[in-house]
Amino acid sequence: MRATAVRRTALAAAVASLTLLATACSGSESDAQGDGDASGAKDSSSAKPAAVKALTTAELEKASLEQGDVAGHKITKTGPEDIGKAEDVTVDKKECEPIGHAFYGVKRGEPVGNAGRKVVEEPKKDEAADPEDALAGMLDITSSLVTLASYDGGGAAESLAELRESAAACAEGGFTLTMKGSKQKVTKLTEEKVTGGEEALAWRVQMGEGDAVAPFKLVSLRQGGTVATFFSFNLGKTGADADFDVPTAVIDAQVGKLG
Repeated sequence: MRATAVRRTALAAAVASLTLLATACSGSESDAQGDGDASGAKDSSSAKPAAVKALTTAELEKASLEQGDVAGHKITKTGPEDIGKAEDVTVDKKECEPIGHAFYGVKRGEPVGNAGRKVVEEPKKDEAADPEDALAGMLDITSSLVTLASYDGGGAAESLAELRESAAACAEGGFTLTMKGSKQKVTKLTEEKVTGGEEALAWRVQMGEGDAVAPFKLVSLRQGGTVATFFSFNLGKTGADADFDVPTAVIDAQVGKLG
């Protein structure tokens, strides 16, 4: 029974993860590395910076995570295949488009610079564990798409305000993402507490239906005129009640490099 349960968990997680990877395989014209993450938001209540000069792509690359910055994690640069394009990722509800696009690093608005990283937690090895538990441990790793986008003026604060509004409008009703004909249902958004940068937002994102339900985590924060977004999943966590922690060590390391 334990082996069957592990296989079922792995299969369901793989379905959810493949959907994530499929939506990422759309390419990007915003350099070969990054995402962008903002467009004009209607709520300017959190628009703190009045005249922020955006970092360039080269400056964002220097401020991005590199291998060795987070212990126990493998960090690599994103390529064009890792970042979604707006024309390839569609959302069935207009009000849900900002939050849906944020999952996959789709460029929003007019960012001055972009950069991106893939951050994968290394499996925990337990020599004393039996094979079934060892397999479960290998699946229990968190992977994150980390994207940076910089904006002049109050663009970064507007980006977070737009995400906040979008998530609030779509928290209960859900919506459907379509990536080149491949559909994925987002059934629930639950706001979580997170710290980092000058302001930060986080949600537990429930994707899938039936036996293929899995949780994802979305964190978006602002440091000056830069928005850092983290979209994470864990292969070992599936089901409507499953959950995992946001990658705090990754977030803290990235905030530290942004200064």
